[in-house]
Amino acid sequence: MTESENDKIKQQFREALDRKNEKNAGPGSATAGDSKIHHTHGSADHKREFRRKSG
Repeated sequence: MTESENDKIKQQFREALDRKNEKNAGPGSATAGDSKIHHTHGSADHKREFRRKSG
């Protein structure tokens, strides 16, 4: 391969990597109102009770 072909291939890989990184951006890059989390779970109003099976 020639030098220009190598540069062209490297550029294509860089562009593909940039597209991938934009798609998989972290939660800090989300715009306002775009969160997948709508409600958080608060503390339960009672203590959870565990019982053994009897038979």
